[in-house]
Amino acid sequence: MKLYIGLGNPGKKYESTRHNLGHVVISKLAGTLTNSPKLSAQILKDKNTIFAITNEYMNNSGIAVAKIANYYKIVPENIFVIHDDLDLPAGEWKIQFDRGPAGHNGVISTVQHLGTQAINRIRIGIGHPQNNLPVEDYVLLPFTSKEKVLIEETIDKIVEDIRASI
Repeated sequence: MKLYIGLGNPGKKYESTRHNLGHVVISKLAGTLTNSPKLSAQILKDKNTIFAITNEYMNNSGIAVAKIANYYKIVPENIFVIHDDLDLPAGEWKIQFDRGPAGHNGVISTVQHLGTQAINRIRIGIGHPQNNLPVEDYVLLPFTSKEKVLIEETIDKIVEDIRASI
């Protein structure tokens, strides 16, 4: 069993923010999800794959990831955490395994709750803030229209690659 889980913040207020790219990818990939309060997530279970978005705020994402992994007995190597990444320019993305959280609070929480960093991460670039804007403000902003075009193309590529691998 594989788990693809998109990190982000719950609620309409955060839907279009940089920090919610994980939610956007899963929503595009899986379509309609079913709310599961006991797992702190919204889920779609397919044959050997679970698609989920967390109902927890970003800094507590690991709670939902661990609940789902434990409930479905998914080993860390089969977990794919999808999230925004400041270290990649907007429009770039990488899949990496067993890499440290690099200061991303959602990944830090996930690693802490799973007890290992030996997970797959699908990192989606959002670039760095300009003009001394604090990171915590930057990640909660929507994309510029120019960035939005890049991000939508990137999301389409990610969705296509995930579909091809399952």
